[in-house]
Amino acid sequence: MTTTTPTLRRDLAISLGALLLLLAWDLSGLDLTAAHLFGTSQGFPLRDSFVTSRLLHDGGRMAAWALMALLVLATLLAPPVDEPGHPSRAERWRWIAVMLVAIVAVPAIKRISHTSCPWDLSIFGGTAEYVSHWRLGVTDGGGGRCFPSGHAVAAFGFFGLHFLWREHDAKVARAWLVVVLLVGGFFGAAQLARGAHYPSHTLWSAWLCWVICMGAAQWLPRGTRRVHAATA
Repeated sequence: MTTTTPTLRRDLAISLGALLLLLAWDLSGLDLTAAHLFGTSQGFPLRDSFVTSRLLHDGGRMAAWALMALLVLATLLAPPVDEPGHPSRAERWRWIAVMLVAIVAVPAIKRISHTSCPWDLSIFGGTAEYVSHWRLGVTDGGGGRCFPSGHAVAAFGFFGLHFLWREHDAKVARAWLVVVLLVGGFFGAAQLARGAHYPSHTLWSAWLCWVICMGAAQWLPRGTRRVHAATA
């Protein structure tokens, strides 16, 4: 593992600060308050709407895989010789692998979770009772498998593009970070409106994807990066 650098210290500070904010949100109990903004005793009216269900959920998932396909194609077409200011082909492949890990790992946690979706709660016309996702192993009477948000990973899994570019072109790296955060926020809002997830589910997905990418940035080979950074 590399020694501690200003970049690593900044990444760790961001991760720790975000974690503290997440824990504060969990303690606030505002998940249910947020769900009540869209849900009634008869359910969630926007659950099957075109915008939330077809466009932002189904369409968002297809867009994520389309982007991944474009990244693979761009990597295949990238010049085999390293160019200043651009990631090498090898770096691109490594970060595609990291992003795939994030896209698969977070939904894998979701599949073993006992936490049910908001639309499963009795107060919203379902059968489950609200149980904090921190009460590990405690079932809520619903179907579970709803924490963290798997759909949000269709955006947050691409945090790797920020890490890929930040040592080569800071503007491109920042642009990817903004896009990923905005799209992830839209996906999370759509799932909240549908009753599919609480805000915390989306926020935890974002944090987990960030941490996976941050860890990978420290463990991946750095020789090529230093050459590019020095010549950029």
